Amino acid sequence: MKPNFSRIIQGCMGWGAWGSKFSTQEMIEMIEHTLSTGITSFDHADIYGDYTTEADFGNALAASGIARESIQLISKCGIQYAAETRQHELKHYQYDADYIVWSAEKSINDLQCDYLDLLLLHRPSPLMQPDEVAKAVDKLLSEGKIKSFGVSNFTPSQSDLIGSKNTVSYNQIEFSLTSHEALFNGSLDHMYTNGITPMCWSPLGVVFKEKNDQTYRIHSVLGDLSDKYNVSKDQLLLAWILKHPSQIYPVIGTTSKERIRAAANAVNIELTEIDWFQLLVASQGHKVP
Repeated sequence: MKPNFSRIIQGCMGWGAWGSKFSTQEMIEMIEHTLSTGITSFDHADIYGDYTTEADFGNALAASGIARESIQLISKCGIQYAAETRQHELKHYQYDADYIVWSAEKSINDLQCDYLDLLLLHRPSPLMQPDEVAKAVDKLLSEGKIKSFGVSNFTPSQSDLIGSKNTVSYNQIEFSLTSHEALFNGSLDHMYTNGITPMCWSPLGVVFKEKNDQTYRIHSVLGDLSDKYNVSKDQLLLAWILKHPSQIYPVIGTTSKERIRAAANAVNIELTEIDWFQLLVASQGHKVP
């Protein structure tokens, strides 16, 4: 049975050394605030903060007294990052069985929890071997150290490669109104057909980061729809994702308490099909074929 993740997932990449550098107390407050909005799932990766953010989060979680069963923890492994905490000369990927098991166990120890609700292979490697991955995943599942397994940033064929030896239950990809290739390249179709639950990182895309013809068109439509639905533009961008029939789980990256609450409330917005397509057309800059 798949874990019961909250419909919006809180990404923690920016909570530590790669972002806000929250103290233990500040991180406790962030966890508690996030839970107060109804978001109970937290997305991590071993590399975040040069391999330090999971331990920072774990210290906060342990000090908070929050019951482990009340939250869901996701982590990723496989990227060997060139950081001071690991003496790698070159960023690369590693997916032998021993390393996957070691990395998952380290994440569990750093997060100060007994298990991960979901372990993802962070990025595909040209050298990954399905048998090696399966050996590690089977061990972790049988020992109760992970509850489910998936991949991240994998194409349909790469998912099938790993899925030939293991059940791939999730695929976390980049997806947003400005990065919507998965609608048309078979990625979301493949997940829907094969019972793979999509998660997406960077769900707001570049709408608030770049000023170009595409984002100007999008902001124009978002302005009208914000008035119509009485919601914020970022909520509409999440609602656009949530409407897709494959049941995509957006992973938000904000460290703003206000925006976390707004994101949680996006699940209550029911976009009409016309408004959904109006946003897609604004992004693409042409009518649908």
